[in-house]
Amino acid sequence: MPTAFSATWSNGDGPTLLTYAEYDAVPGNGQAATTERKSRDGVSEFAPGHTDPHSALGISTLAGLLATKAAMEAENISGTLRYTGEPAEKMHGSKVVHGLRGYYDNVDAIISFHPFYMLPLCNTVRWDTQCGAYYSKVYTFVCDEPESWQLTNIDSPIPASHSAARAPGANVALMNMYMSSKVMQDNMLPAHGGWSLSEALFTNGQATADNLPQRFAQIQYSWRCPTIEMAEHVLNVLDRNAEHAAAIAHSRVVSTWVARSRPGITNHVLAETLYRQLERVGAPKYGSEAVNIARELQQSLGLLPMENPILPECEQLIEPQEAERRLREHMPAWQTNWTSDDYVEMTHYAPTVRFYVSRAALAPVEGGKAYPAWVMNALGGIPATIDPTIITTGKTVALTMLDLLRSPQKLAAARAEFDTRRAANPIEPLLPRDFEPPIGLPWPAYVSDPHDQTGRWVPDMNV
Repeated sequence: MPTAFSATWSNGDGPTLLTYAEYDAVPGNGQAATTERKSRDGVSEFAPGHTDPHSALGISTLAGLLATKAAMEAENISGTLRYTGEPAEKMHGSKVVHGLRGYYDNVDAIISFHPFYMLPLCNTVRWDTQCGAYYSKVYTFVCDEPESWQLTNIDSPIPASHSAARAPGANVALMNMYMSSKVMQDNMLPAHGGWSLSEALFTNGQATADNLPQRFAQIQYSWRCPTIEMAEHVLNVLDRNAEHAAAIAHSRVVSTWVARSRPGITNHVLAETLYRQLERVGAPKYGSEAVNIARELQQSLGLLPMENPILPECEQLIEPQEAERRLREHMPAWQTNWTSDDYVEMTHYAPTVRFYVSRAALAPVEGGKAYPAWVMNALGGIPATIDPTIITTGKTVALTMLDLLRSPQKLAAARAEFDTRRAANPIEPLLPRDFEPPIGLPWPAYVSDPHDQTGRWVPDMNV
C-alpha cells in the first residue's frame, strides 16, 4: 500500500524486536479537539477521523521505540529494532499483506499496543482469549448487456426507452443481495459465540436517475467470528446469495477480497514480561486539567458534571489473569477467540504480546444512556486527556524491549511457547502469497487530491 513502510535500525548482532504504528480514519468521525460537538474546520460532518484513536497508537509506540534506541546506544546494547507502518487497520488492510510479504520474518518478539476500548481490557495484557477471525469481501454487480433482457418496444429504436421494459440491473441485484442476506442472518450461524456481520453500500456508480438500468453497484460485507469454520460458513452463504441476486437481476457478480485474518495465538511469556513493566510504570493519571475537560464535556451534553467524571478503571491496573476471568464470564467454554483486530496475523509469524493502556473515558451516568461517539473522539485529540496514554505506553514499550534485549532466556522461552502453540493448531495464510490490497476500490477520500480521478467523494449536506 502506498502509505505503508518498514523501517529497521540495528546496533549489531542480537535479537530483533518489532512494534508498529497504525493510521487510518473512519468516515463520519471528524470531531474537532474541543468539548463541544463540532467537525474539524473546513471538513464535512461525514469526513473521516480517528476513533480508537490510532493517532495515539502510533506516537506511543514510536516514543517507546526511540527511547529503546537511545538506551541501546548509551549502554551499548546490541540488537535490531523494526518499526512498521500499518494503514487501513479498520479493514485489516495491511498486516495480512505485510505478513505475506515478509515484514515479520526473522523477528524474535512483537509488541502490539492498542488504546483501551472495552472493559475489562484496560491497563492490562491479553492472556488466553485473543481476537478471532475476520473476513471482508466486496461484491460488485455488473449489468453487461441490458439490451438482451427482453424485446424493447418496437416503436422505439432506443433500447432504454421509457416505453420499454428495462433490464433490472445492478441496483436490483444489490437490493436482492442486501435483503436476502439480512433475512438469512439468523440462519447463517447459531446465536452464540459473539459473531457479527456488517455491510456497507459504496456510494459510487451510475449516480443519475435516467431511463437507464444501473450498470454496476457494490456492497461490502465484513464478518467477525471466533473460528475459521464459522467464518467460512458465512462466506458460503454470502457467495450463494450474490450469485442468485445477480442472476435474478440480469447481472453478473465479481467478488474482491479485502481481508481474511486468522485467529490470534497467545504467548504467556511475553504477556507476563510486559505486564511486569507496566506495573513499574503504573496506570495513567489524569490531572485537574483533564478532569475539567471531562466535566465540560458532560455539561455540553446537558448533564450535571460529576466530581469524578473519568471512568475509574482508566487509572487502575488489572492483572491479565483477572481480566481474562472477567472476559470469560460472557463466553461459552468452547470459545477460544473473541472480537477482531488485525494484530492476530502477526501472532502467526513471531511471539506476540497484546496490551492495552487506558485512554480517557467518561464515567457512566447512573440510569443514563451511552455517551455519543464524538465525546471519545474529542478526548482522543485533547493533549490533557490523551498524553497520559502516550507517556505510559512509551515507557512500557521501552522497558519491555530493554528487558527482552537483556534476557535471551525470556526470548528463548517465548519462542518455544510460540512453536508449541503453532504446531498444535497450524493455520496457513488464508490469502495467496501474491495477494494485492484492493486500494483501487472507491474508499472514502481521506485527503484532498486534485488529481484523483476515481470518483471518491464525501457528500456536502449543505447543498
